[in-house]
Amino acid sequence: MNIVAVIPARAGSKGIPNKNIRLINGRPLIYYAISNAMSSKFISKVIVSTDSFEIKTIAERMGANVVWRKPELCDDKTTLDIVVYDAIQGLANINYVVTMQPTSPTLKVSSLDAAISKTINEDLDTVISVINKPHLSWGFDGAKYFPKYKERLNRQFLPPNFLETGAFVISKYSVVKPTSRIGKRISVFELNQEEAIDVDCFEDLVLVKRAFENKKIAIYANGNNEIGLGHVYRALELADEFDTKPDIFYDKHITECKVFGNTKHNLLPINSIEELIQNCKKNQYSVFINDILSTDKMYIDSLRKAMPNCKIINFEDCGNGAKFADIVFNALLGKSSLKNVRYGEQYYICGKTFLFHEPIKIKKEARKVLITFGGADPMNYTDRILKLISREEYNGISFIVALGKAKKNIDALMKYNKSKNIKVIYDVKNMAELMSEVDVAITSRGRTGYELAILGVPTLSMAQNAREELHDFMSDKNGFIYLGLNPNDQEIKSAFDKLISSSKEERLKLQKNMLSHDLKHGRERVMALIN
Repeated sequence: MNIVAVIPARAGSKGIPNKNIRLINGRPLIYYAISNAMSSKFISKVIVSTDSFEIKTIAERMGANVVWRKPELCDDKTTLDIVVYDAIQGLANINYVVTMQPTSPTLKVSSLDAAISKTINEDLDTVISVINKPHLSWGFDGAKYFPKYKERLNRQFLPPNFLETGAFVISKYSVVKPTSRIGKRISVFELNQEEAIDVDCFEDLVLVKRAFENKKIAIYANGNNEIGLGHVYRALELADEFDTKPDIFYDKHITECKVFGNTKHNLLPINSIEELIQNCKKNQYSVFINDILSTDKMYIDSLRKAMPNCKIINFEDCGNGAKFADIVFNALLGKSSLKNVRYGEQYYICGKTFLFHEPIKIKKEARKVLITFGGADPMNYTDRILKLISREEYNGISFIVALGKAKKNIDALMKYNKSKNIKVIYDVKNMAELMSEVDVAITSRGRTGYELAILGVPTLSMAQNAREELHDFMSDKNGFIYLGLNPNDQEIKSAFDKLISSSKEERLKLQKNMLSHDLKHGRERVMALIN
């Protein structure tokens, strides 16, 4: 079987000047087509048709044959049919001709060989590389527009719509003519999205570079009633920032799948760190993010050994493993002496909905109160405060109590909805909207405090554990009334009474201190450093 590959590559690209010799991942664009053709187990001869001395040099150095293209075949109106026909003149005993354009650098040799094998085994005259892109489309007959579909359906239910790519056209030698390479027995070979990229414009160059980067991202995050759900929420926000779908691992003995909500990201439960490390060895991630509260040196060393070329990023890491990560972001924890640690509120990643809300208007009186202690509330502050606000003296105040997905005894707390001025809500979907409706709030010292600060809601704050005591943003200087760890009921009542009876001027001062910090652009700062 004698199979010849022809790669047409003229010099005069106008859309992208010098397109065929532009460096992609350190190699000229045409390198990839030549390399694929020469690596094929079926192709016995590779011919490059060109009018470029640079391309001629590249092709010959790679071991390909060069046919110098005649000037009359270099015109913009010249079709590839006659170019390919011209390139194979004088060759004998050819069975198939494979046209491969240099504008398809992401094609894999395995796909090329599979298509050639299909052509031979099914005795086809022509096989064309395609991508299936079903869309509602319209035509124009010169007088009117008309639908090119029978029924308007969602894209996934539309019939196949195969678009040609430039990757290859495989033709029997007998059907290659100056005006055509298409025979009677025709089929297509479907490529995936990545392999089907055709470099026709500068935007395509960006797609190709991204494909060659082949970034594989993984996130390991855990959350429950004890450690809170902030790690889970941040993992989901981070997952949306990458140009690929990350693998999100979680320990199923620590974290319930339901705390991730209805996300369409790849959620992968693991039984142990050993299982996680095995996944890392197999997948060789480019970036691995830990959001598990604490790491140690042995764990980070295991990740390094499993993925030598991986960038390791940790969030809110209070363990000794922080020293050995590439970057550690501690938006909540205080100042660190480690050079790889970025700390402070400038690295806080807020939920996307908070980007579209303005600060609340401070009213003359505070009559609407939000009570929320994040996703878990391990200290059961919610229970204690619900008992407090059930007193008759607070009948004139409206309370909204938001319970998180990891909160226990939900049914018991929902019974407080019997009170006319108390509304208990479970698993709030739009916290930003809820916060925008209140005058003041009571919360813990986690990420919820940052959310309230974005909206300028005067807030009473208390720590849930010793770790939260280190979250020093939620302090008096930043507009919070901080009560410390586990204040008694009388301390909470006294501070709350003072907050709701405070003047508009006093609350405006608290709000001003909150809004003096830029809390909306943390994700840009974090992603710039990760990237």
